[in-house]
This record gives sequence, C-alpha cells and structure tokens, in this order.
Amino acid sequence: MSELDQLSINTLRLLAVDAVQKANSGHPGAPLGDAPIAYLLFHKLMKHNPKNSKWSNRDRFVLSNGHASALLYSVLHLSGYKVTIEDLEQFRQWGSKTPGHPEYGHTDGVECTTGPLGQGFSMAIGMATAEKHLAAIYNRDQFPIVDHYTYGILGDGDLMEGISHEVASLAGTLELGKLIFFYDDNLISLDGPTDLSFTEDVKKRFEAYHWQVLEVHDGNDLVALEAAVAEAKKETKKPTLIKVRTVIGYGSPKAGTNKVHGEPLGAEGVKETKKNFGFPEDKNFYVPEEAAKNWAKSVENGAKYETEWAELFAKYKEAYPAEAAEYERVFAGKLKEGWEKSLPTWAADSKPVATRTAGNLVMNAFAKDVPEVFGGAADLTASTKTIFKDSANFHVDPKGRNVFFGVREFGMCAMVNGMSVHGGVIPYGSTFFIFSDYCKPALRLSALMNAHATFVFTHDSIAVGEDGPTHEPIEQLIGLRAIPELIDLRPADANETAAAWRVALEVKAPHFLALSRQDLPLLDPAKLDIYEGVKHGAYVVEKGGESPDLIIIGTGAEVWTAIKGAAELAKEGITARVVSMPSTKLFDKQTDAYKESILPAAIPKLSIEAGATLGWWKYVGSTGDVIGLDRFGASAPGGLVLDKLGFNAANVAAKGKAIVEKAAALAK
Repeated sequence: MSELDQLSINTLRLLAVDAVQKANSGHPGAPLGDAPIAYLLFHKLMKHNPKNSKWSNRDRFVLSNGHASALLYSVLHLSGYKVTIEDLEQFRQWGSKTPGHPEYGHTDGVECTTGPLGQGFSMAIGMATAEKHLAAIYNRDQFPIVDHYTYGILGDGDLMEGISHEVASLAGTLELGKLIFFYDDNLISLDGPTDLSFTEDVKKRFEAYHWQVLEVHDGNDLVALEAAVAEAKKETKKPTLIKVRTVIGYGSPKAGTNKVHGEPLGAEGVKETKKNFGFPEDKNFYVPEEAAKNWAKSVENGAKYETEWAELFAKYKEAYPAEAAEYERVFAGKLKEGWEKSLPTWAADSKPVATRTAGNLVMNAFAKDVPEVFGGAADLTASTKTIFKDSANFHVDPKGRNVFFGVREFGMCAMVNGMSVHGGVIPYGSTFFIFSDYCKPALRLSALMNAHATFVFTHDSIAVGEDGPTHEPIEQLIGLRAIPELIDLRPADANETAAAWRVALEVKAPHFLALSRQDLPLLDPAKLDIYEGVKHGAYVVEKGGESPDLIIIGTGAEVWTAIKGAAELAKEGITARVVSMPSTKLFDKQTDAYKESILPAAIPKLSIEAGATLGWWKYVGSTGDVIGLDRFGASAPGGLVLDKLGFNAANVAAKGKAIVEKAAALAK
C-alpha cells in the first residue's frame, strides 16, 4: 500500500470518528475496520459518477451494516457526492443529511435504506436480480448498456438474521454472478465475542448456497482485497462472498473489543487514535490536501465512466431506437402512453369472480404494455395467481418476468425493494395475506424509501375458511395501514381490482393489494366511475336517496354484505347509502370537501370489514358502530365462518337500525 493510499484511508477513518464523537452517538468500530474496503471500491474499482448519483449503469454499493453510516457518509463526502463537511458535523442531528442510519432519497449516493440487519444484503440481491433481468432484455452484441456490479459490506449481525439465509440461498439459485459482498469478519458483536452466539462456518454455509467464497486474512491489505475482487469477477454465475478478517476499531485504544462497536471513543480516545495514525490531535474533520486530491479522482473517473457509457448508448440508440426509447422510458419511471386502455372491465351481469383471479386477468392484460412489471410469489403462484402466462421463469431465462421466490416471504419483499430502487422495473411480490406478518419489516422500509413496489396479498379474510385461524387475517389490515405512506388497496370486485392495479402502477409509492379467495359479484362500470372512486380511496356505490338515514361503509368483499344489508333496511323504510372504501390511506389524503361529500358528518355511519375494528371509529364516530373482528376466526367453510361471525345482511340491518333509532332519539 502506498503512503498516499494509507493517508487517504486514514482520512476516511478519522472523519467517521469525528462525526461520531461530535454527535456523541454512533458506531466508530466498523468504519475504522472497513475503511480500506470502502476506499478500494469508491476510489478505484467501482464505476460510479459522484456528480450524477442516478446514472443508470453505475455500480451499486450497499452498506448492509447500516450502523456504520459514518463510514458511508465520509466516503461519499470524500468521493465528491453532495455530502459536505458541515453535513458530517451534523451527523445524527435534527434535519441533517446524515441520519443515524442511511436513508434512500435523503442523502445523495445512498442506494437504499439500511440498518435493520439483513435487509440491506437482501435489497442488494434484489438490485443484482434487476440488473441481470434488464441486461437480458436490453443488451445486444457489442452493446452492453446494462453492465454493472452490486457491491456491499455486511457483518456478523446481518448473517445472524434469518432473512440472510433466505436471500443468500436464492441468490445462489438465481446465479447472480455480478453480486460481490465483503463480509466484515471482525469476531466481535455488540454483546462481546461472536462465539457467544455465532460459531457457524460461514464459508461452508455460503458454499452450500452455491456462492463463491474467497478469503482475505488482513483487511488492511489493499493488494489482497483488489485481487479478491478480480477473482470474484472471473466467476460469472456464482455470487461472491469475500470473507475479510478485520479489526473492529482498528487504531483506537478500544480496538478488537465490543466497547468500540456502538459508542464514541471519547475525547481522549479520539486524540490517541489520531496520534496512532499520525494526524494532528487538535484538528477535527481534517482532510489533508494530498488526500483530498487523491479522493477527487473519483469525480474525474466518474465523469469518464459515464461519458464512455453515453457514447455507447448513443450508438445503441442508432442501431436499436425502439429498445433505447424503452430503456429511457423505464429508467425515467414513465408508463407507456395509453397503457391503461389495456385494462379489462366486467359488466355488472358478468359471472362472479374472486379478486385474486381478476388480478391475474388484469396483470396479463397489461403485460404487453407495461413490460417493466417484474416479480413473483413466495411459492404460492397457483394460489395468488400472480404470474405472467406468456413469460418465462427468470431463473431459466433472465428475460423472464416471473421470479419464483420460494417460501421466503421476508426475503422476497426485501428483494422487491431492492429491485425498485435499482430502477428500470416496477417489481411485485405475492403471498397469502396472513404471511404479510413475515414481510412487515420489509414493508416498513419500502414505505420509508417510498419505493415504487406492489405487494399482492390474497386470501384476505376469514373467508379462507377451512384452513382455520392460523391462516385467517384479522389484525393485518389495520397493522399495515398503520405504516406511514404504505397505501392499502382492498377492492370489492374485479373492476375495483383493475383500478387498484392502475393506481399501484401510476402512483410512485409502495402499495399492497388485499384480494379475495372467494368469488364476488360485479359493480356496474356503466353507472360508476370506479377508477376515480378507487383513486380517491372511497366513493358512493349506492346513493340511498338524496337524504339517507344511514351510511354503510364497506371494504373488499364486505361491500356486498353492506349492499345486501341496505336492501334489508329498505324493507323497514330506512334508506342507506353504501360507500366502498378500498383505500383508507387514499381517502385520508382527500380534501375536506370530498370527504364530506362521501361521508357527511350529519348522517350516522356503520362500517363493516372482516378484520380488526381498531381504526374504524374515526370514520363512524361516537354515534356509529363497527362490524368487525376482535377475535380469531375458525376452521369451517368460508361462507359459514362469515355468517357465524356476523358478516351477513341480517346483522348489518340490525346494527344499522339500532344506529338510526339512536340518532333519532338523540335528535329529540
């Protein structure tokens, strides 16, 4: 290693140390140990342009052990991204660009939100999956316009998390040869030595997953690290794990101990560390001129890399204008003009159809016009019906749009997030709604990143029936609605399902669709503007006269129970408006005037949904009532379970009548 290399690495180390010390919060250990890896990647090996962090063919870097964020922010600053010394000085402070863990869309150069261990690793695998698919779609002889690597660093904690097993196994199966991860093997976890809880043979584990595993015995050996990456690139099918022995807190008084993992070094510890590296002890956030000039080469190299690619793409555009236009469109995140005309509609007198079945028909209808939709199910394709019938299995043919994720719900959703932030695809993942519990941490990060991704959850209620309470969702709807910015879509019929998919593709945000197993009747598209209704979150499906006595709000299949209940009330001279509310999130975003037009404050309200009652009281108020479930379901035919638990017209009528009578009594 040259003196300049060493100076540049130590500069990186000490910027991270100073950021943590000034904040009096953070993790200095991993940055001190991993700085040589970060330097090698950002300064020498990666194709990236700090002045255009969204260049589509850049190499991606994911810091899965996101608690080492001070390392990432420091390397982004030194490399020329929009991260200033002042930003480093504001590490972990209110309103800063340098939050405690990396956040996608918040800090220039951060590829995805990491910190919850194992998810960054998983998203990187999603990125590599997207790269392989897009390369197969767009590349032509002499024109490798999609040709980049996904790099990352992970630690022991990432590998302890169960999700790492899910995705590492799948990455080997998918033969993601352009995925290269460095394993920071420092033998220390937060509680102490890793052998307290982690004694597995990582090398054998990853080899069993069909990864190439290489070893570097000294994390400060730049020559060995670079040689390992060169060796990794020779293997074009297997992903590579480079197992690197590092020293946590290298160069500090607490080096090699858990005391340096998650707390500042302290004023004296910082001085001693700087002294050990030959830096001025009284200077904070110090960047020697020689180091700054050396790091600045990243900007020069980045401009060269992108220019070379742009020249190649210009020639590609001449030779393949249609493909080039499509590439530019999908990476711009724009849908093809008029694509929505491909969506099917169902007449009101059509045969009843389950919304999961309708979902499949919708997907295959828009398949040709929205080729960027890409994904699959967690070994439930036949049940969730989320498959493109005229496309191949991605593993067999990378051009294929169908990814068979296997029984890996959490890993699937995290990979979908990675595909989304990679760009060029609109990904989806699918499983039974009850198993969204396994997906929850990934759904939360999807919302935090505002990823354009769709999660299709079928078998959405106690109507699942015979499988019983273990497979019958109760609290899942309200639980996922509680996640900020995650948009819920629970359609009442096939037409609302088509509208829900349209919203999910048009609105750049994460969405989940909750779809029925059972067949449902059809709303009348000739009388209702169903797309606009779904887009606004709620709309009137039965007016109930100019001045109804009651408003019944339903979602999904329960809209039909509400309609039947309204018919029963009419026999008793009570008029009821029926409102379908496929999305509480979208409805809550509407103007007060729109909300009042759908749910006038003066009219009493009853809601019905086959899920937890929590959350519905804000719509029905203290004078209304809720038909829902605050208990688990039961094993029996679905229709019988619904009936026994009160999801029938008679109960709707009885509850509705009681509400109207109560309102009348209060008015006297």
